Amino acid sequence: MDHLAELRNRIIWSVIAIAIGAAIGWVIYPYVLNTLTHPLREIENSNSITGGKLLLTDPLEGFFLRIKISAYIGIGLAMPFVLWQIWRFVAPGLYGNERRYAVGFVASASILFLAGAAIAFWTLPKALQFLQQVSGSSFAYGYSGQKYLTLIVYMMLAFGGGFEFPIFLIFFQLIGILDSTQLRQFRRYAIVIIFVVAAVITPSADPISLFALAIPMCFFYEFSILFGRIRERRQRKAQLPA
Repeated sequence: MDHLAELRNRIIWSVIAIAIGAAIGWVIYPYVLNTLTHPLREIENSNSITGGKLLLTDPLEGFFLRIKISAYIGIGLAMPFVLWQIWRFVAPGLYGNERRYAVGFVASASILFLAGAAIAFWTLPKALQFLQQVSGSSFAYGYSGQKYLTLIVYMMLAFGGGFEFPIFLIFFQLIGILDSTQLRQFRRYAIVIIFVVAAVITPSADPISLFALAIPMCFFYEFSILFGRIRERRQRKAQLPA
């Protein structure tokens, strides 16, 4: 019962933090929206019917869109606090070395997710330009606010999730499920699987976003192998008699 009560308190504080973040998101929404529409303005040309702005086809669409984006902003702003609440709940049941790994994993996962989201945002103008060129010059475009912002959010989530790839590989090596030899032997298959997964989870389905996600994941795979080799070498040295 004590654990359940503590879990309830952690969840309540996390929800409060997200609500506060969402309130802040509601206030800064115009600035966030201006940033998110920058890729659209960057590729604006004579085929645009909205002048680089988003199209609303429903009187209530803008209101509900602001609520949704504010909620996303709230989750993003509150995420460090939420992770801290999760850590405070889990930490008492961990050993000392597990606590040390957990801190590193949380920090690395946060940084890699932000890096992936940033790359997704950076590749978006090139992806949109490619899709417009494939469609042909006979079409005029005016993107719906709902569909455009949903695409950006899904792109950031896909890239952020893909950049978590090395965290799992390193974790599996630390707990003994994998080793660097197995990863090296599976390298060719892993590269094929990486490109297939990147093609599936990339919402825009364009080759620019595909390569922008798959190539870093291949580098992460190689980094995981290097990490495992260094770790195993240190373990062998530690086992040698003094």
